[in-house]
Amino acid sequence: MSFSEPAGTTALSPSGARLTVEPISAAEHLAFVRAQRSVSFLQTPAWGHVKTEWRAESLGWRSGGRLVGAGLVLHRRIPRLERFTLAYLPEGPVIDWTGGIGAWLDPLAARLKAHGAFAIRLGPPVRTNTWSAAQVKEGIADPRVQRLTDLPGRLADPVGLGVTGALRDAGWLPRSPRDGFGVGHPQFTYEIPLAGRTEDDLIRGMNQLWRRNIKKAAREGVEVTVGDDLKAFHDLYVHTAERDHFTPRPLRYFETMFAALRAEDPERITLYLARHQGDLVAATVLVRVGAHAWYAYGASSTEKREVRGSNACQWAMIRDSLAAGCDVYDLRGITPTLDADDPHVGLIQFKVGTGGQAVRSVGEWDLPLRPVVYRAFDYYMRRREHRGGGGR
Repeated sequence: MSFSEPAGTTALSPSGARLTVEPISAAEHLAFVRAQRSVSFLQTPAWGHVKTEWRAESLGWRSGGRLVGAGLVLHRRIPRLERFTLAYLPEGPVIDWTGGIGAWLDPLAARLKAHGAFAIRLGPPVRTNTWSAAQVKEGIADPRVQRLTDLPGRLADPVGLGVTGALRDAGWLPRSPRDGFGVGHPQFTYEIPLAGRTEDDLIRGMNQLWRRNIKKAAREGVEVTVGDDLKAFHDLYVHTAERDHFTPRPLRYFETMFAALRAEDPERITLYLARHQGDLVAATVLVRVGAHAWYAYGASSTEKREVRGSNACQWAMIRDSLAAGCDVYDLRGITPTLDADDPHVGLIQFKVGTGGQAVRSVGEWDLPLRPVVYRAFDYYMRRREHRGGGGR
């Protein structure tokens, strides 16, 4: 298969049925999402309303008139290249990744190129490797191990490995950086499997420090409630950003996110607030689509850290995700470093304490549709990141 010069907007699926890519309504897109067990919240129609700096459209794959796949495409024009757009499908599209992917991606490339895209960027929601909490802990303790990928005995997923090979053979270019973080979405994440487990199972899976911190928060009288006070959350979030040296998003971004996601589904996004004697000590944001729940944002106060408000918020979100019938509680991104001297190792140490597993996905890939324009775009982005202007 070759995506560099697609000939048309239809292709044959592995079963022989002809696939056609066309725009679909937000209502049809949402109905398709709701019929799936798990879809990234970045692939819901509502997410297009959150990313106001992009132009969003919903595309669908049809076979014999039946909708069999869907994707949220975000289009962005680049300075000095206004005639063309980058077409981005974060953590998508939602298609059958288990067979020949050319039947799905060839007509997508043809349609997007015909409508002015100079490149496609996508992130297949497919994993390639997983590592248990025990394996990660052993790796951190072993000075010979520097990265997750150095660990022996990791579980390799044949579907993910197949997708990686097929994309590379078809001329797609991997975008995931070595350290796991970049301008896109993380290739390495940490998750807690919930299916078939109880609260007692989850507590037993945590390390001693996490269990002790959850108990201490309860003993200190930390109260976690679900609320709507985004201003209080944002004030604490800005404080966290100043302390931990990252650039915070504006309050308006969170107001837009909550309004858009809740308009699509009242249960889609939830704000958790942890208070101790009336003081807000931690706050977190949970997003849920079907059977998948994500820890999306968190904030904590520098004072009263000893009452463990962050652990209390996490435990409340995990319990609520379990009660909602979720299969997975997703703690989102980690870097793959296991080097005890690397400042990023603290992030994975915090998350591995919950039990669960580290996951590596296929990552994000680019397909240049207009190579000359793509090279100019790549040069622009490299200069922008070098000047410190990168970011999500």
